Amino acid sequence: MCGIAGAYFWPDGGPLTDRLTKTLAHRGPDGSGRYDHGEVHLGHRRLSIVDLTETGAQPMVKDGLALTYNGELYNAPELRKELEAAGVRFRGTSDTEVLLEAWRKWGTEGLHRLRGMFAFGVFDERSGELVLVRDQLGIKPLFLVRRGKGVAFASELKALAAELGGSLTVDDTALVASLLYYWVPDGRCAFREAEKLPPGSWVRFRPNGDVERGTFWSLRQVAEEGAAYEGEFDLNAVIEDSTRKHLIADVPVATFLSGGLDSSYLTALAARERPGISAYTIGFRAEDAKFEAMPDDLMYAKKVAAKFGVDLHEIEIAPQVLDLLPRMTYHLDEPIGDPAAINSYLICTAAREAGVKVMLSGMGADELFAGYRKHLANKIAVQYQRVPGLVRRPVESLVDRLPVATSKRGFRSVRFAKRFLSFAELPEETAFRRSYTMYDQAELAGLLNPDLAGAVDDVITEHADTYHDNTLSDFVNRMCLADSRLFLPGLNLAYTDRSSMAASTEVRTPFVDIEVVKAAFRIPGDKKIVKRQGKMALKEAALSILPAEIVHRPKGLFSAPLRAWMSRDLAPLVREVTNEGELVKAGFLRREALQKLVDEDASGQQDRSKHLWHILTLEYWYRGAVSARTT
Repeated sequence: MCGIAGAYFWPDGGPLTDRLTKTLAHRGPDGSGRYDHGEVHLGHRRLSIVDLTETGAQPMVKDGLALTYNGELYNAPELRKELEAAGVRFRGTSDTEVLLEAWRKWGTEGLHRLRGMFAFGVFDERSGELVLVRDQLGIKPLFLVRRGKGVAFASELKALAAELGGSLTVDDTALVASLLYYWVPDGRCAFREAEKLPPGSWVRFRPNGDVERGTFWSLRQVAEEGAAYEGEFDLNAVIEDSTRKHLIADVPVATFLSGGLDSSYLTALAARERPGISAYTIGFRAEDAKFEAMPDDLMYAKKVAAKFGVDLHEIEIAPQVLDLLPRMTYHLDEPIGDPAAINSYLICTAAREAGVKVMLSGMGADELFAGYRKHLANKIAVQYQRVPGLVRRPVESLVDRLPVATSKRGFRSVRFAKRFLSFAELPEETAFRRSYTMYDQAELAGLLNPDLAGAVDDVITEHADTYHDNTLSDFVNRMCLADSRLFLPGLNLAYTDRSSMAASTEVRTPFVDIEVVKAAFRIPGDKKIVKRQGKMALKEAALSILPAEIVHRPKGLFSAPLRAWMSRDLAPLVREVTNEGELVKAGFLRREALQKLVDEDASGQQDRSKHLWHILTLEYWYRGAVSARTT
C-alpha cells in the first residue's frame, strides 16, 4: 500500500512529481523513489507490506518497463506460478514485480485477471506510452489533471490541489452533489479540471498527444450475469477464500471488530487462519451514547473476541472534535460528511502505534447483501403504499408531531419513522434516493443560490440514470447494484482509504472482492431480505462459524454521536458557519435556509445533525480550496 504520483509531458514534471510525492508521505513512510525518462516522471511513497527488502522498492524498473503501484494483488502467488511456467524469472517476492511482469505479458488484456485493490501507472520506454489503471471496484483512488497532451496524476486530490490549486476551479455541481449525498460521487470531482479514473478502467497517453480509454470490468455486467446464474455455490467458502487471501502480508494484520455481523464474521475467519490475531473496537463516552440512543456494540465485540481467542483493543471515541474536524477534512480530499471517517482514523492510528500496518474491514457487505435499513425500508414502503390513505394520514400526522430528541436524550425510533415517511409513498428510484440522501429536490434547491437550480436537476438526473442503467428484474438487487456503483466507491471506500492512509495504515476489504461480488449478485433478492430480516444469505453463511446470538443481533452503527456533538462541542462553530461562513458569504448557501436547519435541530423536532455536520465539513473544505487558489 503506497502513494503514487507522476507527470507526463508536463512543464517541470520532475520537480512537480517530487512535490506531489512529498505531499503523499503519510501513505508511505517506509521509503520513496522517483523514476525519470525523457518526458515521464514517476514518484512513489512506500508502505512496506509484502517483500520488505529493496527488491520491492518502487518505482520498479525492469527490461524497459517502469511501474509505480499502489495496492495489493491477492492472487499474486497464482499469477507468479503461471508467469514462471512461461519462463519469467523474478528477482524478489513482491506483488509489484508480479504486476509488472503480468503487464509485460498481457497488457490491458490481462487486467481482468487481477484480483485485489490497485491503482498504478506503467511506462513503456520503447513506445513512450504511459498507462494509468484503477481496480475493478474503485477501492484505490487515482486523480489526474490533463493539459494539452500532458497529464499529472496522484493518489490524492490534495497533492494536485496543493501544486495546481491556483489553476483549479471548484466544481459547483460536485458541491451540490455532496450536499445531496454527503459525499462527492465517484463520477464527479470537486475541481472541474481534475478527474477520477473510473473503477475498472484504464487510460493510455501517447507521445503524439493521443489518448485512449478502455474498460476491463463492469459491475453492471457482473450483476446481470449473476441474475442469469442457475447453479449452486457455497457462499461461506467464497468469503473464507477471500479472507484467507486478504491476510497475505509480511507484517502484522489486525481486524476492525464492531461486534456486528460483518466484522465478527471476518474476524472469526481470520482468527482461524491466524490464531491470536488482534482486533480493534470502539466505544463512546457514556453520556454521548445515551443521548444518541446507541446500541452496546462493545458487549458483542467482547463476546466474539473471547470465543475466538482474539486480542481485543478497546478505543473510546471522545475526540477533540473542533481540532479533528479540519484535520479530517484535509485528509478526506473532498467534502465527505460521514463521521465514521473519524472512527476509522482513530482506530487506525491506535493500531499503527501498536505496530500494526494492515487491518481487515467488513466494508461492502451491506451494499452487496442488502444489509442497510434502507433496503428493508424500501421493500416495506411498497407494502405501505397499499395501506388505505384513511389509515396512513393519522399515523403520518402523529409521527410528524413527535420530537426526535429532548435536551437529555434522542429517540432513534422516531428518527427512523420520520425518515421512512419522507419517502414511503414515492416511486422506486426516487424513494431509494430519498431513503439515504440528505434532501428532497425542493429542499436542496431552497438551500442553495437560485443560480444553481440547474445543477440540482443534473445531480438528481445522474442518480436516476445510474439507478436505471441495468436490465435487472430483481428490486433488491437493483438497490444493491446502485449502492455498489454509488454509495460504496463514492463514500465508504473513499473515506476508508483516506482516513486509514492518513494514519499510514492499509485497510483491506475482503467483501469488496471480485469473486465475492460475483457470488453476491448470483443470490436473488428474496434470499437477501426474508420477511423483516436483511442480509439473510450472508447470515446463513456466517452461521457456519458464528453463534446465532451474534449473527441475528440488532444491527449496529459504525457512526458517531452527532447529535451530542452538535448540541455541545460544535454548537459555537455551527453558529459561526451559519452567520459568517465562507459558503454563506460566497452566496453558495442561503443563510435563512441554513438557519432553519439549525433551528429545527435545536428544537428537537427534526434530526438535522447529519446535515449540519456535512455543512461543517463542506465549509472547511471550501476554505481550503479558496486558500489554495490565492496562494
